[in-house]
Amino acid sequence: MKTRIEENPSHPRLADLLGAYHLVNQAEKGTAVGTVAELPAVYRVEAEDPAAAFAADTVLLATPAGADAPAGCVVLKAPRDGRAPEIKRLWVAPEARRKGLARALMAEALRRAAASGAPAVRLTVWSWRDEPLALYQSLGFATVAPWDDRPDLLCLERPLDAVERLSPAAVRAHAADGLATLLVDAVDGGASVGFTAPLDPAEAAAWWSRVAEEAAEGVRDVWAALGPDGLPLGVVTLVRAGTANGRHRGEIARLLVHRSARGRGLGRRLLAAAEAHAAASGLTLLVLDTQTDSPAERLYRGAGWTAAGTIPDFAADPSGTLRPTTLYYKRLG
Repeated sequence: MKTRIEENPSHPRLADLLGAYHLVNQAEKGTAVGTVAELPAVYRVEAEDPAAAFAADTVLLATPAGADAPAGCVVLKAPRDGRAPEIKRLWVAPEARRKGLARALMAEALRRAAASGAPAVRLTVWSWRDEPLALYQSLGFATVAPWDDRPDLLCLERPLDAVERLSPAAVRAHAADGLATLLVDAVDGGASVGFTAPLDPAEAAAWWSRVAEEAAEGVRDVWAALGPDGLPLGVVTLVRAGTANGRHRGEIARLLVHRSARGRGLGRRLLAAAEAHAAASGLTLLVLDTQTDSPAERLYRGAGWTAAGTIPDFAADPSGTLRPTTLYYKRLG
């Protein structure tokens, strides 16, 4: 069984969780009070009527495996005045700690922020709160210029679905989990990416392990869009031509976005990252091929790629049916 995450600002347990959060917070700030009724009004209203206080926001609760009631909560504040959405009120009851509830709540909050199209998410944390700070840093948050100048309050921000170039070691590390999952998902979804269905995850992982070796040799570069949990949601590779008379050319290969993460522009961002690196490293021409009339064609055409022609029966789709492929090219610089 896993931690159960639900959205419910009216859950009867939420008021107790928020009340406990604010009482501890007041004590840590040196302004302890004994009851929720003694809290400053701005905090008291949250504990007394969470549904009203967070009517415009997303309130998530976490119930540990085997438990009947939530033991943790977090609030994802809606973006205001053009600012990034903010994570607030992360709290796990002391008796339920060390069970991964805080990390699960953060992962879901980050997933929802990314799904909304937000480019980043932010939060504040008191400098003395070592454990929450360590959690946030492990999730990719970094200290930024403060928007709240209270003493000892740190302001942190994390880009969402960050596109990163993976080192050979990172490709190797992700081969058996996120990268293999992406390849299996693509084949399950009918994408013609060099494999037939069903694709064994071990075979997918082995393919990515070979890619890691190519990356170490400088033959192939890899970019991934990393989700809130640090696992790849999308990937693209750039293969350099191996012949002496083709060193000006590269090939875009294996542009994959997990079906659960589509609609966020990840494919476009991954492609742009590979193109920018190719241009910066001296390549002047890129090529690729994709199944004719596939959704990927819209992406490439929209990114300025030119169709060079179509080859019938070029490759089998995952079901084994031969399909045509369209060749594309793009000049750089």
